[in-house]
Amino acid sequence: MLKLILKSTWFYRLPKRLLFFFTACITIYESYSTLKVVAIFFSILISPLMILVTLIPESGIDSESGAAIVSQDSFGDNYTEIRYLDQNWNSADSNWFYNTTIGSNLMPYDFFMVLEKEGGGELFRSNENMNFYRYLIRKASSGNPDGLPVGWVKSDYKSQKYIGLTCAACHTGQINYNGVGIRIDGGPASADMENCIIGLAKALQYTSNNEEAKKQFVKNVLARGHYKSETEVLGDLVKYEQQLINYITINRSPTPYGYARLDALGRTYNRVLEHLISEKELQELLLDHKIMYDGNMDDERFNKIIKEIARISTGDQRDRMMEYFTHTQYLTKQQLDRMRTELFNPADAPVSYPFLWDTSQHNYVQWNGAVMNSNLGRIVFGTEKVIGVFGSLDWTKKNFNSSVSIFNLRSLELHLQKLQSPQWPEEILGEIDKQRASQGKQIFNEYCASCHDNILPRMYRVSDIGTDPVMAENSFSHTGYSGILRNQYVGVGIGNILLGEKVPMVALLTKAALSTISTIDSDKNSFERRLDRSADFFRASFSNAPYPSIKQGNYDPDTTAKPFASLNAYKARSLNGIWATAPYLHNGSVPTLYDLLLPKKREGDPKDGEYRPDQFEVGSREFDPIKVGLKSSGYEGFRFDTSLKGNSNAGHEYTTGKTAQLNGKILKPLTKEERLDLLEYLKTL
Repeated sequence: MLKLILKSTWFYRLPKRLLFFFTACITIYESYSTLKVVAIFFSILISPLMILVTLIPESGIDSESGAAIVSQDSFGDNYTEIRYLDQNWNSADSNWFYNTTIGSNLMPYDFFMVLEKEGGGELFRSNENMNFYRYLIRKASSGNPDGLPVGWVKSDYKSQKYIGLTCAACHTGQINYNGVGIRIDGGPASADMENCIIGLAKALQYTSNNEEAKKQFVKNVLARGHYKSETEVLGDLVKYEQQLINYITINRSPTPYGYARLDALGRTYNRVLEHLISEKELQELLLDHKIMYDGNMDDERFNKIIKEIARISTGDQRDRMMEYFTHTQYLTKQQLDRMRTELFNPADAPVSYPFLWDTSQHNYVQWNGAVMNSNLGRIVFGTEKVIGVFGSLDWTKKNFNSSVSIFNLRSLELHLQKLQSPQWPEEILGEIDKQRASQGKQIFNEYCASCHDNILPRMYRVSDIGTDPVMAENSFSHTGYSGILRNQYVGVGIGNILLGEKVPMVALLTKAALSTISTIDSDKNSFERRLDRSADFFRASFSNAPYPSIKQGNYDPDTTAKPFASLNAYKARSLNGIWATAPYLHNGSVPTLYDLLLPKKREGDPKDGEYRPDQFEVGSREFDPIKVGLKSSGYEGFRFDTSLKGNSNAGHEYTTGKTAQLNGKILKPLTKEERLDLLEYLKTL
């Protein structure tokens, strides 16, 4: 019974203030041996209270979902009601997932609440605008008083309120059919984060450059009562405008992402790099002839920059370093472009947002199994995510202070253990043909089960699968300056690696995350830190974290010569709930499951054959229960072009006679009727 209580939803949402004295008791116990008896007695006395408060719902948790409806939008979507499927979460569980901060600080909360779109008139946060970026809109409620979209939350760091993103922003999906919106907790979002951030930057630029808009903005921010002066507001306006422009500039990609995709890993790599760069490395880059050769870097200009380097290489300034060089005009555009190329890597491998059910049982996570999901690996992965979505990073050689909420990350991991895959709702999407499904199961066992029949995922070489290689290649081939981590060691699968001047990004990201986790949370007092530690101990003791194990499957193992060779692979996972996770393949290059069972059209193929679409529209949530996927034509959304880098829709053609099975055998292509049988079975998973 105790184990069930400690694993319950309420246990990791303990009202911390009520347990303040319990924490004080533990502190006294650890510090003064003469008071051990008193401390033990008090601990026993307070224990029943601990158990009771775990069963009391936290104030502010909604009993209703708070989902808002959309009558008609630019994508043709139309739903008048929202239904949640049974995924072993109740409405309080869902709302806790939507509303729990992980430490993301995109911009001051007051700014977001009053900021108008570029051109003025409409609030950026309006339901219409956030729905355009495909974030799921919500009504105001007790747990979400400002009516923020799913996954957008208020966070608190160093006594300032911010707007930030949570896991739910990217991992909550919805499909629509016949006027009903089906909410999928843990499913892939349709969000276009890339253009949402661009839109925010343009809104800040417009406000900054338009005197009337700026005056009204300052007035509205001051009216909220958290800023003391116009000067303070204008200072932050410049700061966050520059930060977002800097973020957009260093993550510029030749391949547009569109809806339902993001190169989260590439962008996280670049955030790490801009916060690791050292004063010495900046000086060396400014003296590098390959970067500065076409400029007139005279002594006066050089000395001005050198004087500023100590200031701009601090944690508070690194987020806008490239913008600083742009505004001061110390460097030419060509010099800036070469410096950006030298410092950062292109974030040009957008992938779909993975679905989260069952991930708590996976031994490795990420599309290419880059992070171990046992022991500390789970929190390392969570910390990396917060770094990527605008966590405040006050990193120095001595301390890696940040806004990352380790306590909430652990809570979210435990919360996800309850989440189950959604079952096909026959009352909405139509009944499953049992006879076809039975025939489809036989096809699944022959064509699919060798890779997808186990809850523990398997890894397979990219060259064997044949799908787009860019994401996997970027993960291990991208490198960067180690900066303030230089000459430190980081443990990887084959042993410890010394971080030299320029090293693989996967090693830098791991070390940066570990350093962040090990840094004492300076934003909490000692009692709060002890309480978090005690709660973490109890939760870790009763969690079902995967046991550390080697990767299964066929892939190239790590060696001393190639310590990250195993990352050149993709993960095959169980397919329960796969019907609700369109678009398909890791890069979202196939709109429906039916299309996935078709071959890619190649030169010389018959013109009248059935093939995967080379171009299709993305953005609509309207569901196609026949092809099992999202509507991909008949509206103006984002045009997905499979000819662009990172967008290939080739590979994984096991049902078409193009890709060999694990044993090297190529099975006969499925007929159309057999494809439909297999689809019917996939609906049952």
